[in-house]
Amino acid sequence: MSDTTTDRGSDTFGFIRRNMRQYGILFALVIIMAFFQVVTGGILFRPVNLTNLFLQNSHIVIMAVGMLLIIVAGHIDLSVGSVAAFVGALAAIMIVKMGLPVPLVVVLSLVAGALIGAAQGYWIAYWKIPSFIVTLAGMLVFRGLTMWALQGQSIGPFPKEFQMIASGFIPDVFGPDKPNTLSLILGWGAALVILWLQVRNRKRQEAVGIADEPFAFFVGKNALIFVALAWMTWALANFRGLPNVFIVMAVLVALYSFISERTTLGRRIYAIGGNEKAAKLSGINVERITFLTFVNMGMLAALAGLVVSARLNSATPKAGVGFELDVIAAVFIGGASMSGGVGTVIGAIVGAFIMGVMNNGMSILGIGIDYQQVIKGLVLMAAVIFDVSNKRKS
Repeated sequence: MSDTTTDRGSDTFGFIRRNMRQYGILFALVIIMAFFQVVTGGILFRPVNLTNLFLQNSHIVIMAVGMLLIIVAGHIDLSVGSVAAFVGALAAIMIVKMGLPVPLVVVLSLVAGALIGAAQGYWIAYWKIPSFIVTLAGMLVFRGLTMWALQGQSIGPFPKEFQMIASGFIPDVFGPDKPNTLSLILGWGAALVILWLQVRNRKRQEAVGIADEPFAFFVGKNALIFVALAWMTWALANFRGLPNVFIVMAVLVALYSFISERTTLGRRIYAIGGNEKAAKLSGINVERITFLTFVNMGMLAALAGLVVSARLNSATPKAGVGFELDVIAAVFIGGASMSGGVGTVIGAIVGAFIMGVMNNGMSILGIGIDYQQVIKGLVLMAAVIFDVSNKRKS
């Protein structure tokens, strides 16, 4: 009996060691959240602070899913912060000064972001100019265009309809009483769907004999995720409900997880990042896929710009400064490889929330921005060192 228990334990630890890139970052998030929950005296998990955590980091999460595909394909995009600021400025001009309807402005803004991504992706994909150079130029160009468009001034306020993008909450169609019933249905329903998908995937793996994850670890991991989602939904539903931007993030995470893991396009992006020459020889249109990843990134940067402008209720010349660093850091901390071909959407989101929890927790503790930058830099460096050491072992 003891031998069987020992074997199961060794299998579990062996599985964790083999998948440290995937699970290590999740363990890190749990530890960091537990640490700040203790040192802040329970403030971190209060519903109002959880809501602020989602609202303040929504733009990073939105851009992280696009940046992941860029980095997996072996490239980088330094212009996302400037593009977000520029599109936010365009939206402000169209809404406040030109009086265009909000739905039309949202569509035009996303199209503008996609066109910016296409302009940069064209030189990277078809002219083979390094993405670092092209997007560095883009960062400078669109930062300058933002200041030119705004003439050094902030433009606002926005109508309530636009503000609802970032600061609105899901209305409770069943009545105003707490908890927000619709939020509970959506949140608990999503938790059940995630659990069902995991169980179904496990059964499929067992049917073909490729389920290498120990059963006890599988049960524990999914039980923890389900309980965490259910509790978070309950806490938010008893406050103001699920934020609108939370639904946007959830839809994007689900969509891009499906694209990256379940579609031919996703597999081709990973193949390009793993070995571009081999991918090209196998018949993959490397140029077109690279081009599309930058178009996608531009559109998501535009969406992030709309969210930030809606949350701040104005477009400012300084908007988006440093966003690219937080987004890139989130993707690398989430387990993506510097050389491409490795990384997951869920990992990038976890990385984004690690950055967000650290920012939020250190702000609650009154730690100065100077020390915050040092600590975040050290965390990013540790993630890169971890990636390099894993490659040397393999």
